[in-house]
Amino acid sequence: MTAPDVEILRYTAFSDDPAGGNPAGVVLDATGLDDAAMTAVAARLGYSETAFLTAPPEGLGEPGRAFTVRYFSPLAEVSFCGHATVAASVALAERTGPGDLLLATRVGTVPVTVEQRDGALRATLTSVEPRIEDVSRADLTEALAALDWSVADLDPALPPRIAYAGARHLVLAAATRERLADLDYDFDRLAALMRRLDLTTLQLVWRESEFIFHARDPFPVGGVVEDPATGAAAAALGAYARTLGLVTAPATLTVHQGHDLGRPGLLTVELRDGDPRSHVSGTATAIPDAA
Repeated sequence: MTAPDVEILRYTAFSDDPAGGNPAGVVLDATGLDDAAMTAVAARLGYSETAFLTAPPEGLGEPGRAFTVRYFSPLAEVSFCGHATVAASVALAERTGPGDLLLATRVGTVPVTVEQRDGALRATLTSVEPRIEDVSRADLTEALAALDWSVADLDPALPPRIAYAGARHLVLAAATRERLADLDYDFDRLAALMRRLDLTTLQLVWRESEFIFHARDPFPVGGVVEDPATGAAAAALGAYARTLGLVTAPATLTVHQGHDLGRPGLLTVELRDGDPRSHVSGTATAIPDAA
């Protein structure tokens, strides 16, 4: 199968408005596509990621409810992508009905539950087990230089960390909403640092209140200046908040993202007692062909 033969769906995740959230490509049957073809589809769409679904590994889940999923940015494959997972899960639910899905990804099996709530389909993905690590002083200095931020721009109550819940993100907390809103970074310099540290995005946040965050995610390693709504980073942020004792499970975080890009999105991160994983929820809606 060649790329022109496949059906390519366009959805936006973490919004019920096609003009909001984060657009993703979805290919529900990518059987026969090789890496070059999938990269070509993702590049042609120009979205931060496109999800490609094929048959699951033998023995995984019920027929029609389990799939292998790979994610491609316009430049390269990505290990895991939250917003494309939500988009693909809602697209599947529109065709086969709400319920539970199992997705085999490069980082492990990701369960997803799709429910009908208030007239809209809402997907909740469960991350792989997260981990948090320190970032060296030299790497932090380089990240701040690439962003044109200073140490004084950071919130001292939220220390820099690298957080993982399927993909690696450097979490940096701005001291003010104004600092977060003013994002103009050195694309090539930041991309070089991120490749060296194997980062998918930078998770730049401002904490409005105990459970409410605003986020922005530079994504130069994917060939995209900024990701409008980032499910994998939200999952990592949940693990970060729990590990650092910013919240105590059970807790639910609300993440606002995309407002500074004119594509507002809303992500919910549930942290459950006795479960170290993050549960990220959001809606998704199809993007009309003319959009």
